[in-house]
Amino acid sequence: MYKKTTLKNNLTLVTHHMSGAYSVSIGIWLKVGSRYEKEHLSGISHFLEHIIFKGSKKYDSDTIKRQIEGSGGLLNGFTSEELTCYLAKVPQKRAYPTFKILLDIALNPRLKQEDIQKERTVIIEEIKMYKDLPPHMVQELLDETMWPRHPLGRNIAGTIESVSSISRDDILNFQSKYYRPQNMVVIFTGNIKHEDCLGFIHKALDSAETTEKDYSFQKFISKQKGAEIRTSVKDIEQTKLAIGFPAYNRVHPKRYILALISIILGGNMSSRLFNEIREKKGLAYEISSQYKQLMDTGAFYVHAGLDNKKIDLALRLILKELSKLKKNLVSESELSRAKEYSLSQLAMSLEDTMEHMVFLGVSAATTKKILDYNEIKKAVLKIKPGELKEVAKEIFNKGKINISIVGPINEFDKGKCLNYTNINLD
Repeated sequence: MYKKTTLKNNLTLVTHHMSGAYSVSIGIWLKVGSRYEKEHLSGISHFLEHIIFKGSKKYDSDTIKRQIEGSGGLLNGFTSEELTCYLAKVPQKRAYPTFKILLDIALNPRLKQEDIQKERTVIIEEIKMYKDLPPHMVQELLDETMWPRHPLGRNIAGTIESVSSISRDDILNFQSKYYRPQNMVVIFTGNIKHEDCLGFIHKALDSAETTEKDYSFQKFISKQKGAEIRTSVKDIEQTKLAIGFPAYNRVHPKRYILALISIILGGNMSSRLFNEIREKKGLAYEISSQYKQLMDTGAFYVHAGLDNKKIDLALRLILKELSKLKKNLVSESELSRAKEYSLSQLAMSLEDTMEHMVFLGVSAATTKKILDYNEIKKAVLKIKPGELKEVAKEIFNKGKINISIVGPINEFDKGKCLNYTNINLD
């Protein structure tokens, strides 16, 4: 069972006791990410996440790494569109010292100008690196197409121009606004008691006052009126293709149905796209589908790495598979396999304290109710074939398709690809 406590300063604590575990995983979750940023500060959430590890007023960078990694622990952080997380996985006996460090670097970072300048260079090189990676480029292009002129359509790391212009004062003000207890969720998973974790927080956290802050973000309202395609001409050996459709948000009642569609289409080596595009036709080395959930929207993706000369054929076949789901019922046996795969993957991941911590953190920081495995299982098992067909008809709409292509593509091929959306998605 998960236990949850909201403190007087509105910090939220969620724990899960795993009696057989040797490790404890800890997450400090801030309800802020790239979608909260103004355009001229694009990338500041990610920038701050990098700088945090340079140290706090109590702990320098070397001490942080030595204290956590020196005990065999894992230390990391990440930034997404909606969240920033500082996490560690350590032996149970190191839980409190590790939590104290994570909390201090989040609330009291030193943010020295010299550290900011050094890390600015590192992040700019990171942006350049991803610009040279076609799989990243095609996704960035697709995001810009799906969420035009909106924070969700921007690179989480920002641009070279925005990162170059972010000042120390910008970072100080951003940290002061968003890195407050009332905007924070703390997660503990492992062989540890909820009451002990509460004690950790009371010992480590002074009675910080709750201040009124605006933590709202710009909601996305789609104005798409037809199929969109964007390309980037690049002389590479394999063309990268990405297809995206607007999809359900994180709490939508049909989200589990779409998740099963993703498994059936491209979730594993038994999936339809893998069999048709790779195994039977030999058109791709990698092909997959993914369902991404956000607080107010979502996206359904198909990704493929294709033979440069067979992009149009591959796209036709991919769209044909999407169309089949709109027209025909999935068999009971195929649906049963997808359910089993989905639930087993989740159950096995939750055996690990770190995976369980991330599962809880995302849920607790973005939704009002934390669902446990049994509730999810109940919702998944009752899904019927007809529901998949109805959701496929709703999501795979030819007027809502977005396509991005990176590779040696010309305008003629681009036009053909756009025409296929009208033919194959009816």
